[in-house]
Amino acid sequence: MLCSRKLVRRLLRNLCTSSAAPETIATNIDAQIRSLSAQGNIEQALSLVHTHSSLSLQTYASLFHACAHKKCLQHGLALHHYMLHKDPKFQNDLFLTNHIINMYCKCGHLAYARYVFDQMSHRNIVSWTALVSGYAQSGLIRECFSLLSGLLAHIRPNEFAFASLLSVCEEHDIDYGMQVHAVALKISLDANVYVANALITMYSKRSGSWGSYDHTPDDAWTVFKSMEFRNLVSWNSMIAGFQLRGLGDKAIRLFAHMYCNGIGFNRATLLSVFSSLNECGAYDDIVIHLRKCFQLHCLTIKSGLISEIEVVTALLKSYANLGGHITDCYRIFLDTSSQLDIVLWTAMISVFAERDPEQAFLLFCQLHRQNYLPDWYTFSVALKACAYFVTEQHAMAIHSQVIRKGFQEDIVLSNALIHAYARCGSLALSEQVFNEMGSRDLVSWNSMLKSYAIHGQAKDALELFQRMNACPDSATFVALLSACSHVGLVDEGVQLFNSMSDVHGIVPQLDHYSCMVDLYGRAGKLLEAENLIRKMPMKPDSVIWSSLLGSCRKHSETRLAKLAADNFEELEPNKSLGYVQMSNIYSSGGSFTEACLIREKMSDYKVRKEPGLSWIEIGKKVHEFGSGGQHHPHRGAILSQLEILIGQLKEIGYVPELSLALYDTEVEHKEDQLLHHSEKMALVFAMMNEGSLPCGGNVIKIMKNIRICVDCHNFMKLASYLFQKEIIVRDSSRFHHFKYATCSCNDYW
Repeated sequence: MLCSRKLVRRLLRNLCTSSAAPETIATNIDAQIRSLSAQGNIEQALSLVHTHSSLSLQTYASLFHACAHKKCLQHGLALHHYMLHKDPKFQNDLFLTNHIINMYCKCGHLAYARYVFDQMSHRNIVSWTALVSGYAQSGLIRECFSLLSGLLAHIRPNEFAFASLLSVCEEHDIDYGMQVHAVALKISLDANVYVANALITMYSKRSGSWGSYDHTPDDAWTVFKSMEFRNLVSWNSMIAGFQLRGLGDKAIRLFAHMYCNGIGFNRATLLSVFSSLNECGAYDDIVIHLRKCFQLHCLTIKSGLISEIEVVTALLKSYANLGGHITDCYRIFLDTSSQLDIVLWTAMISVFAERDPEQAFLLFCQLHRQNYLPDWYTFSVALKACAYFVTEQHAMAIHSQVIRKGFQEDIVLSNALIHAYARCGSLALSEQVFNEMGSRDLVSWNSMLKSYAIHGQAKDALELFQRMNACPDSATFVALLSACSHVGLVDEGVQLFNSMSDVHGIVPQLDHYSCMVDLYGRAGKLLEAENLIRKMPMKPDSVIWSSLLGSCRKHSETRLAKLAADNFEELEPNKSLGYVQMSNIYSSGGSFTEACLIREKMSDYKVRKEPGLSWIEIGKKVHEFGSGGQHHPHRGAILSQLEILIGQLKEIGYVPELSLALYDTEVEHKEDQLLHHSEKMALVFAMMNEGSLPCGGNVIKIMKNIRICVDCHNFMKLASYLFQKEIIVRDSSRFHHFKYATCSCNDYW
């Protein structure tokens, strides 16, 4: 319990009225000061100092140690001045001077620490190590090495000095660290467990690829294997090193070896292993890693570490990242209800954010009702969930709370708002947030560029790029090239692509080549797209072949489509995209036999086409439509109204794209297939409930899980003219703003 000032005064009265000898009273006051210092009650301890004529050496040391621990520089300064005035006999005491240097170093006042150090008539290893550690904590690597040179000239350094030096080397310069390693080898300190642990951590954080541990031993691994004695920190450092370099399987295997040999583990061990579990790729790997995650879950329960909030948080994230059932994650969350904190709440919201955004938002609301105070990270995760909603209403609700909590100046939250508003279809609100930011970082500029790109506003993106006052990075050019691709600005896109390496020194990666293939393909320049793929310095991925395949579908290019489909199928054998696109290409070209063979192949491989789904928000309730609207309660009324609308649109030029329907059905049945597309039904239902639409019904927003087809695109253009409303459709790749019978994509999608 903290000692109050009233208690201090009572203590002094008792001491003063005591019949004890003055020496006894002084001893009691010294003891009381040391006790208060040990408890961290520095102010109360110092209030006793001024009632005492002289303090002991140990009492001063305990006070300076407390000031260092609490980083109370002003109290430390005052105490130092008091000591010099009241007890100058201690000025040259080595033991006390080392405490003073340590205090100034821990408080970040290195100039004072160095002054005291330089004034010392005699120094020991503690003096040197304290100052070296102080410089290391502040990242002053040159000062550290200057001191090390002086230290080597006088005294043999100890393991703590080397550990401090290596800690600063791991953050700044590996070459310096290797020099320290060499010195440690010369004086036989490299085998010391503290030094070896620091070496493992330093080498683990080095830049570049580690290579294969089976053939080319890494420096960190070499140090670890050569250790005669290892403590838990050694094992944890090596596991964390594997995880840090993306070698999760090796980290897990090392933990398994560690556990099987009876070596204990702690919270830090589990956190690294859980992080390693998330680094898996293929489906089979995920299944294996999910089983390992379950085994680790059992270990956390057996060891009692399940009570650690950080461990539970890491466990939740691993289950979620590995595709574990979301209800299992929620059950773990509820099982820890007695120890919930804002970190665990935020982790749970993060788990739901992508897979069940509505549940994530409800959890965020529940967080408020239970009087937990969200921090900036909680808000940013909640905004991530809002990016998946049909309208911007949820993002606006969180935005208002951000303002009330005083976080409106936070750059990270502003960036999250730009993204959320753009993904919800409100480019104007994204622009407003961006324009009102007091300061911006590179993510801010990139977020706004991406917003313009997905909304088909390439001219605005290019203009913003000209005003950009931050150095562009790889993501900047992905956004710009994507913006050019969506509206067919081929020349501008080529110029930007060439400027990446020529002007900005950025080497194009797969994302940039994918954008360029898409740019050429949408514009009908399929040969240019094919040539670019052949000249790429890396192997094309499934995204590039998918992009080329879509362009071939648009421009009826069968030869190149077959090449793209074969490569896509090889990379993504379980995805329906390649099969469906080729079937459509053959059907459109009248090659019905080939189209039938493709669909039979899909059936043999048990590959199913992803069903088209659309969502629309009516009166704060989201309605889902599948193709044909089989499960919607108002299906009959919707189809009736849709037939009337089709007739009205045909009068102003709508012609169904029958080539998109199955070839072996009658013409009227082909029209029925197109009639039942989910976005058409969503639009009709919106018009049936016009009074309940957001934005006063002037804007209709529809969200779709796959790309909008040509027929629905033509349908929406004419419907926007007929209804005199803006219709916004967000499909899997971008936004389409339909207005006055035109689309913001200029028919490039």
